[in-house]
Amino acid sequence: MSRLTIQIPGLDLKNPIMPASGCFGFGREYAQLYDLSKLGAIMIKATTVETRAGNPTPRVAETAAGMLNAIGLQNPGIEKVMNEELKFLEDYNVPIIANVAGTETSDYVEVARRISTASNVKALELNISCPNVKCGGIQFGTDPATARELVKAVKAVSEVPVYVKLSPNVTNIVDIALAVEAGGADGITMINTLVGMRLDERTGKPVIANGTGGLSGPAVKPVAIRMVYEVYKAVNIPIIGMGGVTEAQDVIDFMSAGASAVAVGTANFVDHFVCPNIIEELPAKLDALGVEHITEIIGRSHR
Repeated sequence: MSRLTIQIPGLDLKNPIMPASGCFGFGREYAQLYDLSKLGAIMIKATTVETRAGNPTPRVAETAAGMLNAIGLQNPGIEKVMNEELKFLEDYNVPIIANVAGTETSDYVEVARRISTASNVKALELNISCPNVKCGGIQFGTDPATARELVKAVKAVSEVPVYVKLSPNVTNIVDIALAVEAGGADGITMINTLVGMRLDERTGKPVIANGTGGLSGPAVKPVAIRMVYEVYKAVNIPIIGMGGVTEAQDVIDFMSAGASAVAVGTANFVDHFVCPNIIEELPAKLDALGVEHITEIIGRSHR
């Protein structure tokens, strides 16, 4: 039996490593570089009901220890994702976590109802950092009551377990975590990006057309670790941790804080082989810790 296997709702993982949504597309480019079946799972790009062109450019900017993005949920829409992208991924022995997005509850419900029927989709990831147009543009992820009701609505139609992606741009992330757990969430993924800005040196104006963007990469790791640590203490559902993961030690850190699995985001752009490399490095890390199975380190920060 592998030392890296993880079982969490809907997901029987051969290892705890997966590319994060938005940093791997639908896997086509990476499939030309390595066998996607090596991965624990794949979190595919956010899917909405209709095709979305995304935000105006420029919408990506490098920062000192990461990057900013304001892609705007660009995707081909549920029809194409179901008929083309998920079909392509059927060639690989890897569970898919489908990232579900929208601007009101009915959007999430529609995407969840349809995408959860795909044979290789084993779990959903609700992207609740989207604005709820019916609540005056408030993000689903910043109001506990709104988040709870959204999870309830999606759980009522989903054929697979539902994980909720938490935004760090809140006063108290534990309140949101408790709310989605109360709504019936099977697990939590965290963290999404922090809001940031970079200015043009010559003009003094924002580099990104949108003004602000989501900050990811090594800069956010300490924030992510702290938040995973806090949420782990408060909830009884598993956490998939992410935020600034670039090497095997980062995975050990996230799992020690309380994550059951770990997603790798921005690092995929820097090193296309980062996920398989981390998977290969993990057994040596376990040896150094005197640990037989990786599950033994989950939550050790709290013991």
